[in-house]
Amino acid sequence: MADKQKELDKVRRVILDNNICPELAATATNLVMGDGNINADIVFIGEAPGKNEDEQGLPFVGAAGKFLNEMLAQAGMVRGDVFITNIVKYRPPENRDPLPEEKKAFWPYLLKQLQIIEPKVVITLGRHSMEYFLPDMKISLVHGQAKRIQFGDHKIVIVPLYHPAAALYNGSMRQTLIDDFLLVPAIIKKLSD
Repeated sequence: MADKQKELDKVRRVILDNNICPELAATATNLVMGDGNINADIVFIGEAPGKNEDEQGLPFVGAAGKFLNEMLAQAGMVRGDVFITNIVKYRPPENRDPLPEEKKAFWPYLLKQLQIIEPKVVITLGRHSMEYFLPDMKISLVHGQAKRIQFGDHKIVIVPLYHPAAALYNGSMRQTLIDDFLLVPAIIKKLSD
């Protein structure tokens, strides 16, 4: 476990040493690498930190994070069981969507995190993180469906979900997201059998 943490710390250092996305770094308070169990079977990937995340240096600690915690509880999990990160590790100014070149700059570091943690399932939160794993798919058509893809030397299961923030802005999506989320334990069980 200490080895995994050392490896993850190394990824963080490389981002800082190589000054990845200097424009974002200049306006951000913290580099937000991720949080949770580094031996987790499930990794959640959002798009980028928001204001609260930037201030605290942790992913999903604002309103969307509270909703994520609620859904974890409904699915019989706690935050400490999973690992949570984002593609882009710095907050974009004014909480704008991350730009394609920002996502591209951070992509190799996200892949490295996944290679170190070795989850059974990656749950993408929103279309920004889904697009990298399932590039030709629309989230409205595939949300909640497990997709097995080639990832390096082995296959990995991707489950695209809507971003929790979407449910906060659009009440009708809230139940869809909860319903999709509640499928996750069955997907994990099926993979373990």
